[in-house]
Amino acid sequence: MRIKICGITQPQQGRDIASLGATALGFICVSKSPRYVDINQISSVVKCLPAKVDKIGVFANSSAKEIVTVVMDSGLNGVQLHGDESIDFCKKLRESLPNIEIIKALRINSREDLNAAANYSCTVNTLLLDAYHPQQLGGTGKTLNWESLQNFFPEVPWFLAGGLTPFNISTALNLVRPDGIDLSSGVERSPGDKDLDKVKNLFLQLRQLRNVD
Repeated sequence: MRIKICGITQPQQGRDIASLGATALGFICVSKSPRYVDINQISSVVKCLPAKVDKIGVFANSSAKEIVTVVMDSGLNGVQLHGDESIDFCKKLRESLPNIEIIKALRINSREDLNAAANYSCTVNTLLLDAYHPQQLGGTGKTLNWESLQNFFPEVPWFLAGGLTPFNISTALNLVRPDGIDLSSGVERSPGDKDLDKVKNLFLQLRQLRNVD
């Protein structure tokens, strides 16, 4: 299972989280976010990370040109689209970034939202399901209705996100079987400042789940 910790802002925390077992780190490229990092900040973390750790930039309604510039200048190997990007936009971005993983995040509030998520399977590498919030795009701490996802089987791998913490991850993964999990606020002291004790607890819970399985 892929384990993505999103909202990394500090190089040392990025290195420590990767050493604890994270398979991907996420960097928020949305300027109004409290977890926003610029190209130089991303680069300072990316250059310290092992090659095996995926480096994902999170964008929301950015232009394709802006996304390509950030990816090329910072060393990212993945892009997460967390806004209202259309299927056609994803297709065009794929043409510009043929060797970069494209993740489409969708905020889920209904069965129709799940159907819409599945429709992106033909244009992106990976899906990410997040909890719906009327004002915020992510990092809200709000959970999804996990039981509603038990029959969600898209044609591409998918991440479960939305309010996951070390304290509820076992419950979530006993109900659904995503290909990966994505945490941000659930392992923080404050936006962008990760709590390594919470991250360690997360991996402890995941190890215990694997032992049960």
